[in-house]
Amino acid sequence: MDNKTITVTSPLLPSLDDFIPYLQDIWERKWLTNNGHYHQELEKALCEYLKVPYISLFTNGTLPLMCALQALRITGEVITTPYSFVATTHSLWWNGIKPVFVDINPETCNLDPDKIEAAITPRTTAIMPVHVYGKPCDTQRIQEIADKYGLKVIYDAAHAFGVEMNGKSILEAGDMSTLSFHATKVYNTIEGGALICQDEKTKKRIDYLKNFGYADETEIVAPGVNGKMDEVRSAYGLLNLKQVDIAIEARHQVAIKYREALRNVEGIRFMNDMPGIRHNYSYFPVFIDVEKYGMTRDELYFKMKDYNVLGRRYFYPLISEFSTYRGLESAKKENLPVATKVADSVICLPMYHNLGEDSVERVINLIIK
Repeated sequence: MDNKTITVTSPLLPSLDDFIPYLQDIWERKWLTNNGHYHQELEKALCEYLKVPYISLFTNGTLPLMCALQALRITGEVITTPYSFVATTHSLWWNGIKPVFVDINPETCNLDPDKIEAAITPRTTAIMPVHVYGKPCDTQRIQEIADKYGLKVIYDAAHAFGVEMNGKSILEAGDMSTLSFHATKVYNTIEGGALICQDEKTKKRIDYLKNFGYADETEIVAPGVNGKMDEVRSAYGLLNLKQVDIAIEARHQVAIKYREALRNVEGIRFMNDMPGIRHNYSYFPVFIDVEKYGMTRDELYFKMKDYNVLGRRYFYPLISEFSTYRGLESAKKENLPVATKVADSVICLPMYHNLGEDSVERVINLIIK
């Protein structure tokens, strides 16, 4: 039996042979950071690929969230989801903003629009939803609520690279959207991220904020941070952009195999494609019904580990259960029954562009047995 470890993810890497000429050019230019040639080229290329008007590159996916809140001057309370990676709420905390957790929709795992209005108070200034697993939120309903109460909307779109709804980029929803280009994502720059906005004036403000607030050599216009992406990762990103569509299609094929094999397994639920959506197949979560499956999620998770198949309980625990946030009224489990149930039942199966057929079969057979 093949006992080689099957990891939960594997990075999309450009060819070293292709990368070396870029590195040589960077060495010759001697311009390693501060809005260099490849940084500018990548911003242009990503605007075109993602069908967005303006994009600002960052050194990771957390700083765009922090800078979006600064750029929109968000204060007070922000409604968000407990079912996400901690960077979502950490960005609020760092800005002195109180996160208010709202429960999720059991089918999409996204913020439930039916629960948002009840959480709005006079201190609420924005909504920060997450396109979980790259599945689009109900952007229309969320925007209607935001418009009704005069709130800003910032989407954490860390999982949603290249996702489109009816031919239009999901990144155009709301006031701003942020991306992560971490090594584990569908598209990566090793570490990296981006902030998408809708007008040139806002882009300029964001670019000030990510470069210490510098407007020019002698003028600082805001208390900015250092969030710039360097030339090496920008060049790497340009190369990865050329192969990301092939990688997404390979992931799609893995998703098809999982769905076909697991469709009739009692106690296993998974997500299907949504109509009118161009998905990126960033994750393949399954949800375990202990009564029907005969094993808890954790029992299956550790059994997979015993056989060198690494799943991930993503997202578990809920953000609201971490010590920083558990004292908040909105973090109480009784306020988040759906999110609690989902977090206790989820495993993300191995999913990446070069996951071989034998490995997919091993994962499937393990779950079926």
